Amino acid sequence: IERLFSSSLTALVSNQSPRKLKVCHFKKGTEICSYSFANTILSVKLNRQRLIVCLEESIYIHNMRDMKVLHTIRDVPSNREGLCALSSNSENSYLAYPGSSISVSIIAAHDSPLAAIAFDITGKKIATASNKGTVIRVFNSADGARLYEFRRGVKRIATIHSLTFSPDGMFLAASSNTETIHIFRLTNTKDKAPEETSSWMGYFGRAFVSAAHYLPTQASEVLTQDRAFATVHLQSPGMKTTCAMTVMNKILKLFVAGYDGVVCIYEVNTVEGGECKQLGQYLLFNMSANNSNGGGGDSTVATGHRNSLDGVRHPSMLQNETIPQTTTATINSARSPSAPDLDEENFPRLNLPQDAFD
Repeated sequence: IERLFSSSLTALVSNQSPRKLKVCHFKKGTEICSYSFANTILSVKLNRQRLIVCLEESIYIHNMRDMKVLHTIRDVPSNREGLCALSSNSENSYLAYPGSSISVSIIAAHDSPLAAIAFDITGKKIATASNKGTVIRVFNSADGARLYEFRRGVKRIATIHSLTFSPDGMFLAASSNTETIHIFRLTNTKDKAPEETSSWMGYFGRAFVSAAHYLPTQASEVLTQDRAFATVHLQSPGMKTTCAMTVMNKILKLFVAGYDGVVCIYEVNTVEGGECKQLGQYLLFNMSANNSNGGGGDSTVATGHRNSLDGVRHPSMLQNETIPQTTTATINSARSPSAPDLDEENFPRLNLPQDAFD
């Protein structure tokens, strides 16, 4: 399922009909249109210009104005999880997916298969993680240059569930099957506070990094990679989660949604970092109905509010995953010469009532 920013337009695929894409007005609970594909739909992505439908070995690019297919990418290596990312910025409208021979840029991201990819809000940076989950890298979308490299762990391999940037692109959060969510700060050495570099520990750190260059490459990388700036410790490790960051009342907040239907909200201290303060916890739906009949039933909303789309089963993005066997990230331009601006009145039109975009 994917929502078009803060509008009422959603694209979803159900377990009952995994080859059918539905475009819906979720506030009214009505279906606007639907499209059928030859194979199972693994993921969908939306921005104001494009709707992306990802199958295992092909990707369809639709025009959001009339839903016509603009282009089909058929040379995609086997991508059983439908791994792809679509930037939301019309000036840098990029689509990233596991390695291909036709692209704007091919990034040799990791030695191991890719597990997660995500653009920042500008589309200028892309973050990647492999199925080892120990190292997270950030690259320039245009030329593939490596900008940042972070280490989530040394020995403990983890499955990365999601990567997300903060709105200003200065922080990157990663959730995994471990009990910890890591938040990394994207700053260069010259941008760090004076006390970080002029203190005794700062001198020691620089000496340590200098010495690391004389060690074997693998050991050197471990010593020079940045660690997490802030963390969240979950009460239910192992559960698949997805994260988002936004600024509310000038405070950066982290939202963590789990397969159990619980959403937790945390405050991120952008100055000092450290353990994030939990602000709230909300139960969106109850999975007991699914558990009682082997997962075949529909979930019930436990917040006192439900709409007619509640009967749609939970999408496969919350199922257990197998990692696609591709180590390179491919970036294609999804930009159109007549791309609309980002202002509200230039939302795409699908010959539907204006309130679908409210």
